[in-house]
Amino acid sequence: MKMDGVFAGGGVKCFSFIGALQVFEEKSHEFDRLAGTSAGALFAALIKAGYTSEELIELLNELEVSYFLDPRKTVLPFKLMRWVLLYYRLGLYKGNELEKWVKEKLAAKGVSTFADLPPGSLKIVVSDITRGRIVVIPDDLPQYGLIPEKFSVAKAIRMSCSIPYFFEPAKMYDRSGKPSIIVDGAVLSNFPIWLFLDRNLRAKRPVVGFRLTPKLEDIPKKKVSNAVEMFQSLFDTMMKAHDIRYIIKEHADNIIFIPIDEVKTTDFNIPEEKKRELIDLGRKQTEKFFRKWKY
Repeated sequence: MKMDGVFAGGGVKCFSFIGALQVFEEKSHEFDRLAGTSAGALFAALIKAGYTSEELIELLNELEVSYFLDPRKTVLPFKLMRWVLLYYRLGLYKGNELEKWVKEKLAAKGVSTFADLPPGSLKIVVSDITRGRIVVIPDDLPQYGLIPEKFSVAKAIRMSCSIPYFFEPAKMYDRSGKPSIIVDGAVLSNFPIWLFLDRNLRAKRPVVGFRLTPKLEDIPKKKVSNAVEMFQSLFDTMMKAHDIRYIIKEHADNIIFIPIDEVKTTDFNIPEEKKRELIDLGRKQTEKFFRKWKY
């Protein structure tokens, strides 16, 4: 069966998507269109480029995730350097190694720009915090005077993975030459299932989503007893509020919820054993989903 897929962001937690893909392959399901945010955008792109779950595991085995942490060289002491990078560069790490790795892996499958993919088959979400809006790449690129077909898929993924204060944000310029600061798409839409729904929240083909959270009714209430907890809850609410409105009962039945609490999004030193556990969890939750899924 052909369907559309939407992958939520979640940093290193997204290793669980490999286990989910294993189940889809075993059931001979194919993705026609894919969309994603942050690390979800990375997996969506790799799958659309033609990588199988077995090949993704091989990439995982050879990958040292901490390699993506590429701070700028400086003569300043490390602690002071961190504050300087945050203040002037708006992020601790450049993100260049991440983009370089993605570019190399996509090129191995013959994918460089969006012209190398079927039109409309891959959509990547980023956040333009200068203009205060969600940007869908490649669809919205003409607003910045850019040609969608010529835009690098790896660059779009690097933009979508620009976790605020962690990776340096990217920049895009409008037609008048004014820059926009681009950060992680999760800031405004971490689960862009709305991309494949019409105005009446209906889809023209099955849309299966992958979220790295429990079902809505199982998400624990937040404790807010001080200013720090209030800020954390405000930020978390801002990230989720836009997407939750689309997870009505009808669409919740088409979402694979993979609850992961013990792994942090930016745990780039995650051990190999934990990676395998995430893959197994993704597989387990997807098998559970298909036992009840009706379409």
